[in-house]
Amino acid sequence: QVEVVESGGGLVQAGGSLRLSCAVSGTSDRINDMGWYRQAPGKKREYVAHITRRGSTYYGDSMKVRVTISRDDAEKMAYLQMNSLKPEDTAMYYCYAETGPGTYWGYGTQVTVSS
Repeated sequence: QVEVVESGGGLVQAGGSLRLSCAVSGTSDRINDMGWYRQAPGKKREYVAHITRRGSTYYGDSMKVRVTISRDDAEKMAYLQMNSLKPEDTAMYYCYAETGPGTYWGYGTQVTVSS
């Protein structure tokens, strides 16, 4: 059974940084795209970034210049480095991984940015 687990969230002051991690387990299939979305209370889920199997990266407009996505295929991990965080970045951050026949999501990691 494929499992996706996020970690690295927490409370940070505005202007600070966090590095989120995403671990994929339970599959021997190749992992294709991996990415991140976020959802703030009362708002729709918002695309943050994704990275393809070949390492091409794509970013949403909301955090585009402040985040970097990367992956380590040997460890089946993806990372989201977030800098210059703002209070409006407060949200639950979700990772997904495309592997085998499906797309799998984690339960999220909470990021809270204080002003």
